[in-house]
Amino acid sequence: MIIKAYAARSPDTSLAPFEIDRRDVGPQDVRIEILHCGVCHSDLHSVRGEWPGQRYPMVPGHEIVGRVTKAGGRVTRHQVGDIVGVGSMVGSDRTCPSCRAGLEQYCDDGFVKTYGGHSYGGYSAAIVVDEHFVLKISHDEQYLAAVAPLLCAGITTWSPLRYWNVGPGKKAGIVGIGGLGHLGVKLAAALGARVVAFTTTEGKRQDAIALGAHEVVVSHNPDEMAAHARSFDLILDTVAASHDLGAYIELLKVDGALVLNGKPAVPHPSPAIFQLVVGRRRIAGSAIGGIAETQEMLDFCARENIVADIEPIAMADIEAAYARMLKSDVKYRFVIDMATL
Repeated sequence: MIIKAYAARSPDTSLAPFEIDRRDVGPQDVRIEILHCGVCHSDLHSVRGEWPGQRYPMVPGHEIVGRVTKAGGRVTRHQVGDIVGVGSMVGSDRTCPSCRAGLEQYCDDGFVKTYGGHSYGGYSAAIVVDEHFVLKISHDEQYLAAVAPLLCAGITTWSPLRYWNVGPGKKAGIVGIGGLGHLGVKLAAALGARVVAFTTTEGKRQDAIALGAHEVVVSHNPDEMAAHARSFDLILDTVAASHDLGAYIELLKVDGALVLNGKPAVPHPSPAIFQLVVGRRRIAGSAIGGIAETQEMLDFCARENIVADIEPIAMADIEAAYARMLKSDVKYRFVIDMATL
């Protein structure tokens, strides 16, 4: 099936109209007409070859919301007409210990990415995906564009919040008020935690409060930082630029964790080991979530009326959106209206 898409033909070329050949629908596949696709920082890093192992031509996009238009004969989870989502994964070995535990994102053989490698992503008219990796969406259809970023940014913040049992009686910090961070604030607050947002920008203070933060700390202000020393159960760091982790480690209580979501191109400076030893503190990392966990997050967000704050764009405006994204000039996620393809 030949369909329209937008692709980068090399790391040095802009995204441009392209045609791709989607596979036929197999017995356990569904074909999805893509309605909206979120724009993730990973898209930009990938198309520009800033991460290793990229293949071209590349059709990016892994925050996909669409409508099922065909289902294979053995499909039981979805039917034609359903509104569904696809995130960062479209396959895994399904047999390793991680996959059997519902942690496909940590598949021993590596999960199959929605784009990159031999796959084409969501900057396209349609996609064919094994039903196991297709999520049910129950939000009202008027919010579907704003649901799209939940498929990556949402689950990337939800997974560590759930793993570290963030909820009533817990104090959680969210570092960075961007595409990931703004959803981290919303989700942590909805889970019942006391939420403190960290930003380098004084101008984001009121924005963070509006998102659900109970307090906001400007991280360059030493007095504001010191006021929270040894008080956090969890600090979720969503910043994708290299920075000093030690300042946040000092804010963790005994057994607290600093969890890294952002993936900077240049490594963070190494923190002092003493800071970890004195409080049995941890630095950890977290990727996306498994399929069951992603469905849990989507259902929670539908019940709590949580969606991303977005700016819809046309497909032809993607390079301008990338340029603005590099300047953090978006509140807080671009989403492509695929009707403009």
